[in-house]
Amino acid sequence: MGILTPDPGLVFWTTLTFFILVFIMKKVAWKPILRALKVREEYIEFSLRDANLAKEELARISEKQKEIIDEGRRQRDDIIREARDLKDEIIKDAKEAAQKEATRIINQTHEQMERDKREAILTIKHQISLLSLEIASKILREELISQDRQESVIRQHLQEISFN
Repeated sequence: MGILTPDPGLVFWTTLTFFILVFIMKKVAWKPILRALKVREEYIEFSLRDANLAKEELARISEKQKEIIDEGRRQRDDIIREARDLKDEIIKDAKEAAQKEATRIINQTHEQMERDKREAILTIKHQISLLSLEIASKILREELISQDRQESVIRQHLQEISFN
């Protein structure tokens, strides 16, 4: 016979061997194989369930993380805003204090200038009066050199002064 044409005896024995092998497998190995497949299936289901739970937990954690980051950003923005407000207030207070100090110094300077002016005027008046007295005394000395002249001046002044 040729290679491609089957022999009926060979087909019979091959079929018989196959069914015997299936029968032995069914009696001996089929239950442990099915049990192993069942265990494997349960393990895969359990793993998938755990993976889904882990995925959900990861999503919750991710959401919580976003909330915490957003809260941190809000707090950062609030702190920056408060710092800017405080800076503006400090600058405003410093400007006001500088303005008050400048006004106080200007007023002090004006007062000091007024005092110096009054003092200078008093000094000038005093010097003018001293000069006037000196000039008057020189004029009187010159005019009152003679005895006659002294007596006439005294009489003239006595007449001007009224004795009450």
